[in-house]
Order: sequence, then structure tokens, then C-alpha cells
Amino acid sequence: MKILMVLTSHDTLGDTGLKTGFWLEEFAAPYFVFKDHSFAVDLASPQGGQPPLDPKSDEPDFQTAATARFKKDDQAQRALANTLRLDSINPDDYDAVFYPGGHGPLWDLAEDTNSISLIEDFYQKGKPLGLVCHAPGVLRHAKNAQKEPLVKGKQVTGFSNTEEAAVQLTKVVPFLVEDMLKQNEGVYSKGEDWGSYVAEDENLVTGQNPASSEAAALRIVELLRR
Repeated sequence: MKILMVLTSHDTLGDTGLKTGFWLEEFAAPYFVFKDHSFAVDLASPQGGQPPLDPKSDEPDFQTAATARFKKDDQAQRALANTLRLDSINPDDYDAVFYPGGHGPLWDLAEDTNSISLIEDFYQKGKPLGLVCHAPGVLRHAKNAQKEPLVKGKQVTGFSNTEEAAVQLTKVVPFLVEDMLKQNEGVYSKGEDWGSYVAEDENLVTGQNPASSEAAALRIVELLRR
């Protein structure tokens, strides 16, 4: 089994002058879930190479066993530093795709035609599609076979409006993940703020926040082993 993980290349947090990117825990936890289940993992991003790390996710308060393991794993660090360009990816080479979050994807991957095409291909072929925290935002323009929003009628979750308000970025992000999923007629649900919560509907798996990363990845593993 071979899994593709797609990360953001966007590093600017709106007009704040601050940096953003991908969230370390949301990459590290799923990456090691997949590796520990003996899956091959390729990493891709729109620009290729080293994707930008959200500096906040590297602060002491946000460290986990997975982030600590990543910092000791030279192979994982090399893989992250050399992501493939997204426009070079053939979806037929992979059994599942997983998108870590961070705020970055709301700016680039949500609008990236290569990403949208990739998502639609995986979804329509029934391959597992996993997205966590802000990454469900990349479903914004994805369509199903009927040319309707891909999330229409689907059980979904993602970073909640109350969580976005708590980090004081409601007016900074280009759109709110929860609002977008509802506007696209997804059946949005959530758990407690900052707790692990995963929604699953056929081959679509979404996680609410960083704490949901490992659980979402484990659901992808279960789908692949059915």
C-alpha cells in the first residue's frame, strides 16, 4: 500500500505579517501511523521541496510524542525537505491520500487545480481520502460525479468556528472551514473544542483539529485493510 500526503506551500498568514504553513502534529502523527503500518508514504506540495512549518506548531505547548519522534527521525526530515511537486503526481500510483492542516492550505490548496483534480480522482475511484483540521477546507471547490459539491450530503467535520475564534483568526482566514462545509451542503458535526473528533462517510474521513490527526489516520488504515 502506498499513501500520498499533501502539504501546503503557503507561508503567509493573511495581512498580519505573521508566518503560517502546515501544523507539525497534523503531519507527524499520521506520517508515523502510516509508516508503523508498513505503508509506503510519499509527500507532495504545490511548489515541491521543503513546505513551510507554522512556527506556532513548533512551540513547546504543542509538542506531542509524534512531534518529538519526528525531530529524532532523519529519514522523515529528509522526506519532508524534499516533497514532490503536486503537478507531477499520478493519482493511480497511490491507494489513499491524506491532507494535514495548518492555516496554509486555506490559501493555496483550496484553490489549487492540481489538488482539486487529485481529490476528485481519489473520491470517485473510492480510494480513502483523509483531511484534518483546516485541510477539509481544500474540499471547497471539489465536485462529485454529478458536478455537485463533493461534500454534499456527506458527514464531515473540520476546524470549528469556535476554535477559529479562540485563536483569534476568524477575520484573518480567507474563509471559515465550518461555514464552507455547511454552505456546500455537507452534514457538519463537531466534538468538544480541541478534543479528538472524526467524521467518516464512505471513503471520506475528516478530523476536526490537531488532536484528531492520529485517529483520522487510523481510520484511513482501517479503510485500506477492509
